[in-house]
Amino acid sequence: MRRRGAVVLKAAALGSLLGVWGLLSGCGPARRPADLVIINGAEPESLDPHVVTGQADGRIASTLFEGLTRFDPVEARPVPGLAARWEVSPDGKAYTFHLRTNAAWSTGEPILAEDFVWSWKRILSPETAAEYVGVLFYLRNGEAYATGRLQDFSRVGVRAEGARVLRVELESPTPFFLDLCSFQPYAVVPRQRIERHGDRWLHARPFMASGAYTLESWRLNDRVRLRRNPHYWDAAAVQSEVVDMLSCVVPATALNLYETRAVDIIWDKELMPLELMDRMRQRPDFHAYPSLGNYFIRVNVTKAPYLDSRVRRALAQAIDKERIVRKILRGGERVARTVSPPGIANGPLIYQPPEGLPHDPPAARQLLAEAGFPEGRGFPTLVYTYNTQESHRKIGVELQEMWGRELGLRVELRQLEWKTYLRAQHMLDYDLIRSSWVGDYNDPNTFLDLFMSDNPNNRTGWRNARYDQAVRAANAETKPERRQERLREAEAILVETELPVIPVFFYVGMELYDPARVTGIHSNLRSEHALWAIRRVDRGGAGGGGSGP
Repeated sequence: MRRRGAVVLKAAALGSLLGVWGLLSGCGPARRPADLVIINGAEPESLDPHVVTGQADGRIASTLFEGLTRFDPVEARPVPGLAARWEVSPDGKAYTFHLRTNAAWSTGEPILAEDFVWSWKRILSPETAAEYVGVLFYLRNGEAYATGRLQDFSRVGVRAEGARVLRVELESPTPFFLDLCSFQPYAVVPRQRIERHGDRWLHARPFMASGAYTLESWRLNDRVRLRRNPHYWDAAAVQSEVVDMLSCVVPATALNLYETRAVDIIWDKELMPLELMDRMRQRPDFHAYPSLGNYFIRVNVTKAPYLDSRVRRALAQAIDKERIVRKILRGGERVARTVSPPGIANGPLIYQPPEGLPHDPPAARQLLAEAGFPEGRGFPTLVYTYNTQESHRKIGVELQEMWGRELGLRVELRQLEWKTYLRAQHMLDYDLIRSSWVGDYNDPNTFLDLFMSDNPNNRTGWRNARYDQAVRAANAETKPERRQERLREAEAILVETELPVIPVFFYVGMELYDPARVTGIHSNLRSEHALWAIRRVDRGGAGGGGSGP
């Protein structure tokens, strides 16, 4: 049966959900309706833009806290945000930003240049332990300060030159710097609240936001409720007064909520039911598009036998990635041999990555034998870790079978709840662990600098001076052709020689919403959607969509 083009779940999938959906994954009913309801994925770990690491957390944090620029709603290009305009020096290494005269916190106080200086000092400070601090290493002396080699923050390339003028100096020309200024680590946060309340500053009321929305409430394992910030510089353009961001990790639950119009949008690709993917792709309210996202496996190189790059290469070449894409995902995903997705930009050029390693079980067996484990003999039990999601479990089962069949390895699967999973990854409490990354800007560097030695997002224990130098050399190049050579050199070290990470596939962006009922969503490579531009309209339509629970 179909209802206006919608797939109706089988009775077995729906039976236990219809009466108890409010108890599953925290997807409970709200006390009063919202103007827009979105299933956002896993429960946020934090809403602090300087410490969040997950995509679900970042979506919320970026609408609460804005930077000098913001992403436009259509193509996700950087456009003026809290800065109305800027000038760039002829050598491309210095920016002068002019803040808006109406830039204000949600409590009405003005946002000034010194607020940005303090905010960037906070995220760069070693005691903050921000995993995204690496994106501020482009500032002059930013990396030196963050790693403790420099104690004097006044030598870092950011300073106030007046109440609303901010001067920023970079280590070298950085073509994607304005994109970075739209990214949540560069957002301004309220000094007065943080200094007064410390780690509990997000609980202080009234909430101090710098973005389009302010935080009304956060019900754990349920929803984050956002309300339009009346003091936002562009408040007149904000389309929805109240938005609920629901925590939900069960695809069947998410789809049921959508079909019953309890929610308007599902925009987490991992919340699409895999068993229904062939039908989902035929729906008029299902939207798929190329994405700057990859799915890969981190290898803990601090543990034996994974210290040996031959072991890592063997594990990579034993994986039949085409089978994973074809058998499990079925959403148009592409096999990955590199971490940089095809079609990513390198200035005016399209970046051409290295070849990467092919699926080659005989070569994998030879490598493992050379490492001292012929036919897997003597190899300790491999523990593969993933977070709670059916797609990750199914991929884990396939990997278990492949590594067992091709290499003779005994593999145990370890499933962790989201926050525990993040903690395990951060603490290197794993052998191999599933990972993913969505590019923060359209340039290979958004994937390659992750694995530099001092980047907290590395999370593999891998340090390689030659790789670090290749990435730095690439980013110091002003000629796109020469920069491309350096980028390829770096990525070849990563995915052909050393393999601290094993690429598996490139994501396809997926969303479920009815364009007759929801407007303001535009597909783009970054899967970046400006929440302030989205609203629900009640015109009927072909699929699900919510009226607010």
